[in-house]
Amino acid sequence: MSHEFTCRVYYEDTDLAGIVYYANYFKFIERARSEWVRAAGIDQKQLKDESGIVFAVRQVHADYLKPAAFDDILRVETALNTLTPARIVLSQAIWREEMQLFDSTVTLVCLDETGRPKRLPADICRRLQA
Repeated sequence: MSHEFTCRVYYEDTDLAGIVYYANYFKFIERARSEWVRAAGIDQKQLKDESGIVFAVRQVHADYLKPAAFDDILRVETALNTLTPARIVLSQAIWREEMQLFDSTVTLVCLDETGRPKRLPADICRRLQA
């Protein structure tokens, strides 16, 4: 089961060649991850305030397959690969209609407010797996 997030490419997302600047793909997948967590019924601000838990990107493997351009409508698909109480591994892909433009694997870790590893509560793990 995957989560879908749709966004439009704005002029500010592009470079001089009129294609999406490579770093902006990370913005698109970040927004999609935030919406994936929200769709699971998790309020990240509340999680931080009540449990002191935040998510941080530990590793990203990215493959740029085809360029996106100004005014494209993109679909970001997010799927859970692996979940442990301290680590989340996601597959994220960006599509324009039926053409895949970008593929990534993102590893998130759970940290406390001081940056130390912290385990996710069991109910949060269940929500993310649902």
